[in-house]
Amino acid sequence: MKWLCTICNYVHEGEAPPDRCPVCGAGKDAFVPLVEKKPESPRDEPDTLEKVRDAARDRMRGLCAAYPWCDGAPGNICQREAYGGPIGMGGAGTGSGFHANVSALDRVKLEMRVVGERMAKVDTGWDFFGTRLSMPVMAASTSGIQGWGVMDEAEFNEAVVHGCVDAGTIGWRGDTHFYDVGSHGGIEAIRGAAGKGVQIFKPRENAVLMRLVGEALGAGCLAVGVDLDGFGSTNFARANKRLERKTAQEIRELVDSCGKVPFVCKGVMCPEDAEACVDAGARAIVVSNHGGRVLDGTPGVAEVVEGVADAVGGSGVLLGADGGVRTGYDVLRMLALGADFVLVGRDVVRAAVGGGQSGVRMQMARLAEVLGRAMTMVGCSKVSDIGRQVLSQA
Repeated sequence: MKWLCTICNYVHEGEAPPDRCPVCGAGKDAFVPLVEKKPESPRDEPDTLEKVRDAARDRMRGLCAAYPWCDGAPGNICQREAYGGPIGMGGAGTGSGFHANVSALDRVKLEMRVVGERMAKVDTGWDFFGTRLSMPVMAASTSGIQGWGVMDEAEFNEAVVHGCVDAGTIGWRGDTHFYDVGSHGGIEAIRGAAGKGVQIFKPRENAVLMRLVGEALGAGCLAVGVDLDGFGSTNFARANKRLERKTAQEIRELVDSCGKVPFVCKGVMCPEDAEACVDAGARAIVVSNHGGRVLDGTPGVAEVVEGVADAVGGSGVLLGADGGVRTGYDVLRMLALGADFVLVGRDVVRAAVGGGQSGVRMQMARLAEVLGRAMTMVGCSKVSDIGRQVLSQA
């Protein structure tokens, strides 16, 4: 059997991994089984999420080790200092913002409720601006995978969008420096799914954004929006593509350009920014630190979502949370803190790379399954029952 060191890519042969890597000194925990055979195509039909993860690990060697627990820890292969190069699956700087997303959620504890009336069948269903979904969980607005050399960009976008549709939910699509007006990979993928998706753009100049918004509306997108924190994108900076901080007035112009289609402001981490977006007409706010990829040293999303929820409560906007979500238990935690819906990024990327559309479908279905079980254990039969009463005060 062969074992791969996820820190330096050393390959060890033996029945078990070595206690220490002879090359970099990493401990036994840094080793994972090495998958020898690559699937011929990301559209292979893996029958388990374990096989999807193994295939993703093989394809993304050197970028992501597809650890069983993705936490952005300093020793992980994704957290090597990029020194100005692409950061791949990691976070900015030391990756502390990435790691904080996971550790903040881990500190949120749930309270079991096991005595009471028998519960009806748990319903994880949820409405997103009039569209019924299987759960309040959607794929986050990722993009740029082609630049890593692991998967064709169009194939990636299609896998995410169609895999989510197969699981009864929707995929959000992102924006990257090699997308442009008239040739935008995210918009085209959503168009191919009859508009079942949300398109999020980087904060380009408003004149360009309004043209892109027009294309997204023509594709039938359920909602459109902007990654407000995206002006810190290292990929756009390396490509000399201009991004800019948005004013409240510029957000209002974008909102107005959408007509009746909801506009989303993503990348908000404080109540003041959230209130400004609501005042500008946004109909959804997503609390996110961009996966820890634009600013080192931020708090985890779970640390601030409650404060943002209190600030915009009663305004009629939907509140999303994006960062560190790995399981259905994490989804429940975010909903209990005040989020209306949750976005999942890195796990969906790995599912698409390792298993294409089927991998994404299985990943999202797994989230719904675990969320349903978790709701049962805290005494909630439907999503609207979830509130801060399910959080432990211990």
